[in-house]
Amino acid sequence: MVLVPDAGGGATTVRTDPAGIPLESPHHHSDAAAAVQDIEATEHPRWIWTSTAAVYPALLRAGVRVQRCHDLALTHAILSMRDGVPAPPPVEPVDDRPGLFDTAPSTDAARVVADFADQRRTIGDAARLDLLVAAESAGALAAAEMGFDGLPFSAGAHRAFLEAALGPRPAGYDLPQRIRDVSAEIGTAFGRRINPASHVEVIDAFRREGIELESTRKHLLREINHPAVPFLLHHRDLSKLFTTNGWQWLDDWVREDRFRPIYVPGGVVSGRWASRGGGALQIPKPLRSSVIADPGHTFVIADAGQLEPRILAAMSGDTRMVTAAGADDLYAPVAAEAFDGDRDKAKVAILGVLYGATAGDARSLLTLLRTRFPGAVEFVERAARAGERGEVVHSWLGRASPPPSPDFWSHGDARSRGRFTRNFVVQATASEWALCVLGDLRRRLAGDPNSELVFFQHDEVMVHTRDPETATRHVLGAVDVATRLLFGKTRVRFPMDIAVRDCYAEGPEEP
Repeated sequence: MVLVPDAGGGATTVRTDPAGIPLESPHHHSDAAAAVQDIEATEHPRWIWTSTAAVYPALLRAGVRVQRCHDLALTHAILSMRDGVPAPPPVEPVDDRPGLFDTAPSTDAARVVADFADQRRTIGDAARLDLLVAAESAGALAAAEMGFDGLPFSAGAHRAFLEAALGPRPAGYDLPQRIRDVSAEIGTAFGRRINPASHVEVIDAFRREGIELESTRKHLLREINHPAVPFLLHHRDLSKLFTTNGWQWLDDWVREDRFRPIYVPGGVVSGRWASRGGGALQIPKPLRSSVIADPGHTFVIADAGQLEPRILAAMSGDTRMVTAAGADDLYAPVAAEAFDGDRDKAKVAILGVLYGATAGDARSLLTLLRTRFPGAVEFVERAARAGERGEVVHSWLGRASPPPSPDFWSHGDARSRGRFTRNFVVQATASEWALCVLGDLRRRLAGDPNSELVFFQHDEVMVHTRDPETATRHVLGAVDVATRLLFGKTRVRFPMDIAVRDCYAEGPEEP
């Protein structure tokens, strides 16, 4: 069902067959939200629209949700990259702005129908590519819903944290008291007042002390024995907190004790999500103490451990690697097979294969790994060689890597491109697996009044629920479905590290 909203709150719909052939004349509805709600309730169609980011938020504000869609913009980006033409940046997501559909791009219904039909012809009977497009569109629905619903976040707890770290909220453009205090300590250590935020002034201050610095990067400062160093590092941490997640961030992105960021599906070339506003995919550990479940609720937090090595095993079909990936800890059987039981060496070797690390000990470990797991090693090295030749590689479902830049052929870094394509085939496929998990989990939770999907980050999902046992079953069920969709009856397992917590920050430190 094609949906083309207009600025007046109405919309035009056109019913089509799966190939995009119109089955009826365009029909105009004066109330778009009511029309979508009625059609969704009776037919559950796959909605076809220009961009989920531009169209869906207005429906959400009107209390309307849909099961499925075909996002023309995201699909165009996938198909365009396969043709070697990177698509323009994703459509600017629509946040809580006034007016139903007043920011949705205006276009002709016939144009939308034609675009959909053209995309369907391009996809044809390529089942994997069809799955990728469906998963990408389902992810866009989940992104809009999570941004609208928000992640439970205690504004009061965060204010208390800010005051404990920075002091009272400053007025206007003033700096918090703690940052000013640390700045004074830095001045005392140098014997003269400097601006700690100025790299030039810091380097000059050290030069006056007989210490030459190339930059003020943390690892370089930590090598210096000078009383100003601890204060400089502390100043940097406090300044980052104040500017990135301080009171202004709280005002902008937390409303009614919900963190409401803007997710950007497909914002990274590998298919991973990005965020535009709020920093949704970079929630620092200190902030996690403010992510607190509502009364009577808890969080089910599920993280796919060792995801990329398991993806490599499933993609390559390497017999020994597949067997190792059938264990809870993939590194242990690899260690037993090739590294005399040394798990750390096995981990370094596998990560070296994935990321192209060949220096130092990684080279000898890679040689051992290639001897016992030749299929897995050859799979990524083949992708690396293709990248070095300037070729394009593809994920399991068909996402294409970006073509090399024009200057690659004259003075490009072949080894660097090889490292990129080596990891692309695995990371992009891992993103596809995670998207399929997300899509099926969203479908399951739509019928569960006790649970809601509130967070997704690469290989981690979080469900806010009154029934953690059922929510856990939903997650595990979605993992099984995603694995079968991509790899059929593989012996590779994708175990999930699942924690049930009232606060995101609870539990042991991450490895």
